[in-house]
Amino acid sequence: MTLNAPDLSGRLELAIAAAREAGWITLEYFRSTDLRVDRKEDDSPVTIADRRAEEHLRHRIAEAFPDDAILGEELPERPGSSPFRWVLDPIDGTKAFIHGVPLYATLVAVQREGESVAGVIHIPALDECVYAAVGQGAWYVHGKTPPQPTKVSQRKTLSQGLFLTSEVLNFDEIDRRDVFDRLQAAARLTRSWGDGYGYFMVATGRAEVMVDPVVEVWDLAALPPIIELAGGAFTDWQGRRTIHSGQAVATNALVHDEVLEIVKG
Repeated sequence: MTLNAPDLSGRLELAIAAAREAGWITLEYFRSTDLRVDRKEDDSPVTIADRRAEEHLRHRIAEAFPDDAILGEELPERPGSSPFRWVLDPIDGTKAFIHGVPLYATLVAVQREGESVAGVIHIPALDECVYAAVGQGAWYVHGKTPPQPTKVSQRKTLSQGLFLTSEVLNFDEIDRRDVFDRLQAAARLTRSWGDGYGYFMVATGRAEVMVDPVVEVWDLAALPPIIELAGGAFTDWQGRRTIHSGQAVATNALVHDEVLEIVKG
């Protein structure tokens, strides 16, 4: 894929800024004692913070790049006439957000002709962010400190590593609790520090593997450029480089084959 550097750089710059701004909106409601929680058709929770944050993201994108398409979790898809599409998840980890847990993320992806070419994972409550774009590397920012290159860990086996997932019951949803049990048995440590934060942990070298059995496109679109440009590997459970199969595996690359052997089995 040939990319025009200014086209991508301008979109990445906006993605970083808009994700941070949307994060500030979520913090207005974070740990609020009177936060109203509604249920969507699939029974997943949604709040005014989700909706306001996505509305802000859409406004910023439409203002700067009116020809780009936009797909978000909470609002209808907006068609576009350019090769670019933005994929948004204003609060990835709404359950954590509702319960006052700071491990939720704002995810912003930029796709060109269907392929993710830039991504941002912003953790509002911790003021941490990782972002990446094709040809521009992967970067980590904490607060107002200058961006630093981010790299995955160098642990070579799962027995040395930290395995993360979003929700254990999701393995039951697809009748694959055996996968969770085997990953947990193989890993040095297992935690459910999941959703976007789990992938953030892999991209910053703090965890070796993040596995999700049930995910949507907006949960994943920002992740491939971040994980891969940080030196890791991102696939579905069959080892395919896709965000469309409803499952995901992100690792430091060194343990990827070991993990795939477990999830395929």
